[in-house]
Amino acid sequence: MKGQRVTDWLLEDSQPSVRYHTLIDLLGRGRNEPEVRQAYSDISKKGWAFGILSTQKPEGHWQSKKDLYRPKYTATNWIALVLSDLGLTKKNRRIRKSAGLFFNEWMRKQEPNIFKDEVCVVGNTARMLTRFGYESDPRVRKLFDRLLDDQKEDGGWHCFESSKGTLDCWEALAAFAALPKSRRTRRINNSIESGAEFYLERKLFDEGKSRYRPWFSLHYPIHYYYDILVGLDVITRLGYGGDRRLRPALKIVQRKRRRDGTWSLEKIHPDPPNYAGGRGNLRWKVNPFALEEVGKPSKWITLTALRVLKRVEDQRQ
Repeated sequence: MKGQRVTDWLLEDSQPSVRYHTLIDLLGRGRNEPEVRQAYSDISKKGWAFGILSTQKPEGHWQSKKDLYRPKYTATNWIALVLSDLGLTKKNRRIRKSAGLFFNEWMRKQEPNIFKDEVCVVGNTARMLTRFGYESDPRVRKLFDRLLDDQKEDGGWHCFESSKGTLDCWEALAAFAALPKSRRTRRINNSIESGAEFYLERKLFDEGKSRYRPWFSLHYPIHYYYDILVGLDVITRLGYGGDRRLRPALKIVQRKRRRDGTWSLEKIHPDPPNYAGGRGNLRWKVNPFALEEVGKPSKWITLTALRVLKRVEDQRQ
Protein backbone atom coordinates (compact mmCIF):
# COMPACT_ATOMS: atom_id res chain seq x y z
CA MET A 1 0.00 0.00 0.00
CA LYS A 2 2.32 2.76 -1.18
CA GLY A 3 1.88 6.11 -2.88
CA GLN A 4 -1.54 6.34 -4.45
CA ARG A 5 -2.79 3.31 -2.54
CA VAL A 6 -2.05 5.02 0.79
CA THR A 7 -3.82 8.16 -0.42
CA ASP A 8 -6.82 6.10 -1.53
CA TRP A 9 -6.87 4.46 1.92
CA LEU A 10 -6.94 7.87 3.61
CA LEU A 11 -9.70 9.02 1.23
CA GLU A 12 -12.07 6.20 2.14
CA ASP A 13 -15.58 7.37 3.00
CA SER A 14 -15.62 5.48 6.30
CA GLN A 15 -13.61 8.21 8.08
CA PRO A 16 -14.69 11.55 6.59
CA SER A 17 -12.48 13.55 9.00
CA VAL A 18 -9.39 11.85 7.54
CA ARG A 19 -10.79 12.23 4.04
CA TYR A 20 -11.47 15.94 4.61
CA HIS A 21 -7.96 16.71 5.89
CA THR A 22 -6.37 14.57 3.16
CA LEU A 23 -8.19 16.50 0.45
CA ILE A 24 -7.11 19.86 1.88
CA ASP A 25 -3.66 19.21 3.35
CA LEU A 26 -2.24 16.54 1.05
CA LEU A 27 -4.06 17.13 -2.23
CA GLY A 28 -4.44 20.91 -1.99
CA ARG A 29 -8.17 21.02 -2.66
CA GLY A 30 -10.13 24.18 -1.87
CA ARG A 31 -12.52 24.20 1.06
CA ASN A 32 -15.41 25.26 -1.19
CA GLU A 33 -14.99 22.44 -3.69
CA PRO A 34 -18.03 20.12 -3.65
CA GLU A 35 -16.00 17.02 -2.71
CA VAL A 36 -14.41 18.84 0.25
CA ARG A 37 -17.69 20.31 1.42
CA GLN A 38 -19.31 16.89 1.29
CA ALA A 39 -16.47 15.36 3.32
CA TYR A 40 -16.80 18.08 5.95
CA SER A 41 -20.55 17.59 6.11
CA ASP A 42 -20.04 13.85 6.65
CA ILE A 43 -17.73 14.30 9.66
CA SER A 44 -20.65 14.58 12.04
CA LYS A 45 -22.69 11.90 10.25
CA LYS A 46 -20.38 8.87 10.34
CA GLY A 47 -17.01 7.70 11.55
CA TRP A 48 -15.12 8.73 14.68
CA ALA A 49 -16.73 12.12 15.27
CA PHE A 50 -20.23 10.73 14.75
CA GLY A 51 -19.54 7.99 17.28
CA ILE A 52 -18.26 10.49 19.83
CA LEU A 53 -21.13 12.92 19.32
CA SER A 54 -23.66 10.12 19.73
CA THR A 55 -22.56 9.74 23.36
CA GLN A 56 -22.78 13.45 24.17
CA LYS A 57 -25.28 14.40 26.88
CA PRO A 58 -28.08 16.86 25.97
CA GLU A 59 -26.41 19.66 27.96
CA GLY A 60 -23.27 19.34 25.80
CA HIS A 61 -20.96 17.35 28.08
CA TRP A 62 -19.51 13.87 28.40
CA GLN A 63 -19.28 12.12 31.78
CA SER A 64 -20.01 14.89 34.32
CA LYS A 65 -21.29 18.40 33.69
CA LYS A 66 -19.75 19.49 37.00
CA ASP A 67 -16.24 18.35 36.07
CA LEU A 68 -15.17 18.95 32.48
CA TYR A 69 -11.66 17.63 33.19
CA ARG A 70 -12.11 14.31 34.97
CA PRO A 71 -11.99 11.41 34.46
CA LYS A 72 -9.10 11.39 32.09
CA TYR A 73 -9.53 10.81 29.15
CA THR A 74 -13.26 10.53 28.69
CA ALA A 75 -14.45 13.80 30.25
CA THR A 76 -15.53 16.75 28.12
CA ASN A 77 -12.14 18.47 27.97
CA TRP A 78 -10.42 15.47 26.38
CA ILE A 79 -13.25 14.59 24.03
CA ALA A 80 -13.54 18.19 22.82
CA LEU A 81 -9.81 18.27 22.02
CA VAL A 82 -10.24 15.24 19.78
CA LEU A 83 -13.27 16.74 18.03
CA SER A 84 -11.29 19.91 17.35
CA ASP A 85 -8.57 17.77 15.75
CA LEU A 86 -11.11 15.98 13.59
CA GLY A 87 -12.25 19.27 12.06
CA LEU A 88 -15.58 20.14 13.66
CA THR A 89 -16.30 23.81 14.40
CA LYS A 90 -18.97 25.98 15.98
CA LYS A 91 -21.01 25.52 12.80
CA ASN A 92 -22.09 22.31 14.48
CA ARG A 93 -24.79 22.78 17.13
CA ARG A 94 -23.30 20.12 19.40
CA ILE A 95 -19.89 21.82 19.31
CA ARG A 96 -21.50 25.13 20.26
CA LYS A 97 -23.08 23.44 23.28
CA SER A 98 -19.76 22.00 24.45
CA ALA A 99 -17.89 25.25 23.86
CA GLY A 100 -20.51 27.06 25.91
CA LEU A 101 -19.67 24.86 28.89
CA PHE A 102 -16.01 25.88 28.73
CA PHE A 103 -16.92 29.56 28.50
CA ASN A 104 -19.39 29.30 31.37
CA GLU A 105 -17.51 26.94 33.69
CA TRP A 106 -13.83 27.65 33.04
CA MET A 107 -13.68 31.19 31.67
CA ARG A 108 -16.03 33.14 33.90
CA LYS A 109 -14.94 36.48 35.36
CA GLN A 110 -15.14 35.38 38.97
CA GLU A 111 -12.70 32.99 40.61
CA PRO A 112 -11.92 30.20 40.09
CA ASN A 113 -11.29 30.30 36.35
CA ILE A 114 -8.84 28.87 33.84
CA PHE A 115 -6.74 32.00 33.29
CA LYS A 116 -4.36 31.16 36.13
CA ASP A 117 -4.33 27.42 35.59
CA GLU A 118 -1.38 25.32 34.37
CA VAL A 119 -0.11 26.61 31.05
CA CYS A 120 -0.62 23.20 29.41
CA VAL A 121 -4.36 23.37 30.21
CA VAL A 122 -4.55 26.98 29.03
CA GLY A 123 -2.74 26.13 25.79
CA ASN A 124 -4.94 23.14 25.05
CA THR A 125 -8.09 25.18 25.64
CA ALA A 126 -6.84 28.03 23.46
CA ARG A 127 -6.02 25.59 20.66
CA MET A 128 -9.33 23.78 20.93
CA LEU A 129 -11.52 26.89 21.01
CA THR A 130 -9.52 28.47 18.18
CA ARG A 131 -10.08 25.42 16.01
CA PHE A 132 -13.75 25.55 16.90
CA GLY A 133 -13.80 29.09 15.48
CA TYR A 134 -13.75 31.26 18.63
CA GLU A 135 -10.34 32.90 18.12
CA SER A 136 -11.89 36.40 18.09
CA ASP A 137 -13.64 35.97 21.45
CA PRO A 138 -12.00 38.23 24.09
CA ARG A 139 -11.88 35.35 26.55
CA VAL A 140 -9.89 33.25 24.10
CA ARG A 141 -7.58 36.20 23.41
CA LYS A 142 -7.03 36.37 27.16
CA LEU A 143 -5.84 32.75 27.07
CA PHE A 144 -3.27 33.70 24.44
CA ASP A 145 -2.13 36.61 26.60
CA ARG A 146 -1.53 34.16 29.44
CA LEU A 147 0.60 31.96 27.13
CA LEU A 148 2.70 34.97 26.18
CA ASP A 149 3.20 35.98 29.79
CA ASP A 150 4.27 32.47 30.81
CA GLN A 151 7.01 31.98 28.21
CA LYS A 152 10.43 31.42 29.78
CA GLU A 153 13.55 33.38 28.95
CA ASP A 154 14.93 30.39 27.03
CA GLY A 155 11.88 30.47 24.72
CA GLY A 156 10.11 27.42 26.10
CA TRP A 157 7.25 26.82 28.51
CA HIS A 158 6.78 24.56 31.52
CA CYS A 159 3.53 23.25 32.99
CA PHE A 160 4.99 23.39 36.49
CA GLU A 161 7.12 25.79 38.50
CA SER A 162 10.43 26.21 36.68
CA SER A 163 12.72 28.93 35.35
CA LYS A 164 13.35 26.89 32.20
CA GLY A 165 11.18 25.47 29.46
CA THR A 166 10.78 21.83 28.49
CA LEU A 167 9.95 20.11 25.21
CA ASP A 168 7.13 18.37 27.08
CA CYS A 169 5.22 21.65 27.30
CA TRP A 170 4.31 22.10 23.62
CA GLU A 171 0.71 23.26 24.10
CA ALA A 172 1.38 27.02 23.93
CA LEU A 173 3.23 26.77 20.62
CA ALA A 174 0.52 24.46 19.26
CA ALA A 175 -2.12 27.05 20.19
CA PHE A 176 -0.20 29.69 18.23
CA ALA A 177 0.03 27.27 15.29
CA ALA A 178 -3.78 26.94 15.28
CA LEU A 179 -4.21 30.72 15.20
CA PRO A 180 -4.67 32.15 11.68
CA LYS A 181 -1.74 34.35 10.62
CA SER A 182 -4.06 37.33 10.32
CA ARG A 183 -4.81 37.01 14.05
CA ARG A 184 -1.19 36.85 15.20
CA THR A 185 0.08 40.04 16.79
CA ARG A 186 3.69 41.17 16.66
CA ARG A 187 4.12 39.90 20.21
CA ILE A 188 2.75 36.48 19.24
CA ASN A 189 5.04 36.33 16.21
CA ASN A 190 8.02 37.13 18.41
CA SER A 191 6.93 34.44 20.85
CA ILE A 192 6.60 31.92 18.00
CA GLU A 193 10.09 32.73 16.79
CA SER A 194 11.59 32.22 20.26
CA GLY A 195 9.53 29.10 20.89
CA ALA A 196 10.42 27.51 17.56
CA GLU A 197 14.09 28.17 18.20
CA PHE A 198 13.77 26.46 21.59
CA TYR A 199 12.59 23.29 19.84
CA LEU A 200 14.92 23.49 16.87
CA GLU A 201 18.09 23.94 18.91
CA ARG A 202 17.12 20.76 20.79
CA LYS A 203 16.32 18.90 17.55
CA LEU A 204 12.82 18.26 18.99
CA PHE A 205 14.06 15.48 21.29
CA ASP A 206 17.48 16.36 22.72
CA GLU A 207 16.79 17.29 26.34
CA GLY A 208 18.56 15.91 29.37
CA LYS A 209 21.41 13.43 29.61
CA SER A 210 19.55 10.58 27.92
CA ARG A 211 16.68 10.22 25.50
CA TYR A 212 13.24 10.17 27.08
CA ARG A 213 11.74 7.03 25.59
CA PRO A 214 8.02 8.05 25.57
CA TRP A 215 8.86 10.87 23.13
CA PHE A 216 9.73 8.26 20.51
CA SER A 217 6.37 6.44 20.57
CA LEU A 218 3.83 7.88 18.13
CA HIS A 219 0.52 8.20 19.90
CA TYR A 220 -2.99 9.58 19.59
CA PRO A 221 -4.96 11.28 21.07
CA ILE A 222 -2.13 13.63 21.93
CA HIS A 223 -4.05 15.56 24.64
CA TYR A 224 -1.00 16.92 26.45
CA TYR A 225 1.65 14.23 25.93
CA TYR A 226 4.56 14.99 23.63
CA ASP A 227 6.34 12.90 21.01
CA ILE A 228 8.58 13.75 18.07
CA LEU A 229 5.69 13.68 15.59
CA VAL A 230 3.79 16.15 17.77
CA GLY A 231 6.85 18.41 17.66
CA LEU A 232 7.26 18.05 13.89
CA ASP A 233 3.59 18.75 13.30
CA VAL A 234 3.66 21.96 15.36
CA ILE A 235 6.96 23.27 14.00
CA THR A 236 6.07 22.63 10.36
CA ARG A 237 2.62 24.21 10.83
CA LEU A 238 4.49 27.32 11.93
CA GLY A 239 6.58 27.32 8.76
CA TYR A 240 9.93 25.96 9.93
CA GLY A 241 9.93 22.81 7.83
CA GLY A 242 13.01 23.91 5.91
CA ASP A 243 15.26 24.08 8.96
CA ARG A 244 18.08 21.53 8.77
CA ARG A 245 17.83 20.82 12.49
CA LEU A 246 14.61 18.88 11.87
CA ARG A 247 16.45 16.18 9.93
CA PRO A 248 17.27 13.86 12.87
CA ALA A 249 13.62 13.82 14.01
CA LEU A 250 12.43 13.37 10.42
CA LYS A 251 14.73 10.39 9.96
CA ILE A 252 13.34 8.76 13.09
CA VAL A 253 9.76 9.20 11.87
CA GLN A 254 10.62 7.98 8.37
CA ARG A 255 12.23 4.85 9.79
CA LYS A 256 8.97 4.07 11.56
CA ARG A 257 7.12 3.91 8.24
CA ARG A 258 5.80 0.46 7.44
CA ARG A 259 6.60 -1.35 4.21
CA ASP A 260 3.08 -0.67 2.99
CA GLY A 261 3.68 3.09 3.32
CA THR A 262 1.61 3.63 6.47
CA TRP A 263 2.51 4.34 10.09
CA SER A 264 1.24 2.44 13.12
CA LEU A 265 -0.34 3.74 16.29
CA GLU A 266 2.38 2.88 18.79
CA LYS A 267 0.68 4.07 21.96
CA ILE A 268 -2.62 5.53 23.15
CA HIS A 269 -1.07 7.52 25.99
CA PRO A 270 1.80 6.95 28.42
CA ASP A 271 -0.35 6.30 31.52
CA PRO A 272 -0.43 2.65 32.61
CA PRO A 273 -3.98 1.18 32.90
CA ASN A 274 -4.03 1.27 36.71
CA TYR A 275 -2.63 4.79 37.03
CA ALA A 276 -4.40 7.29 39.30
CA GLY A 277 -3.31 10.88 39.09
CA GLY A 278 -3.30 13.66 41.68
CA ARG A 279 -2.13 13.94 45.26
CA GLY A 280 -3.64 13.14 48.63
CA ASN A 281 -7.42 13.11 48.40
CA LEU A 282 -7.38 14.75 44.97
CA ARG A 283 -6.94 11.56 42.95
CA TRP A 284 -8.72 10.55 39.80
CA LYS A 285 -9.08 7.54 37.60
CA VAL A 286 -7.62 7.31 34.10
CA ASN A 287 -9.94 5.94 31.43
CA PRO A 288 -8.05 5.13 28.22
CA PHE A 289 -9.59 6.58 25.06
CA ALA A 290 -8.55 5.65 21.54
CA LEU A 291 -9.83 5.90 17.98
CA GLU A 292 -7.61 3.15 16.57
CA GLU A 293 -5.89 -0.04 17.68
CA VAL A 294 -2.32 -0.01 18.97
CA GLY A 295 0.15 -1.79 16.69
CA LYS A 296 -2.07 -1.51 13.60
CA PRO A 297 -1.82 0.90 10.66
CA SER A 298 -3.24 4.22 11.80
CA LYS A 299 -5.03 6.58 9.46
CA TRP A 300 -4.53 9.50 11.85
CA ILE A 301 -0.81 8.92 12.45
CA THR A 302 -0.27 8.32 8.72
CA LEU A 303 -2.15 11.50 7.82
CA THR A 304 -0.12 13.50 10.36
CA ALA A 305 3.21 12.09 9.17
CA LEU A 306 2.38 12.75 5.50
CA ARG A 307 1.26 16.28 6.35
CA VAL A 308 4.62 16.89 8.01
CA LEU A 309 6.60 15.48 5.08
CA LYS A 310 4.62 17.56 2.58
CA ARG A 311 5.16 20.76 4.56
CA VAL A 312 8.87 20.00 4.79
CA GLU A 313 9.06 19.51 1.03
CA ASP A 314 7.06 22.66 0.34
CA GLN A 315 8.99 24.80 2.83
CA ARG A 316 12.40 23.68 1.57
CA GLN A 317 11.66 25.11 -1.87
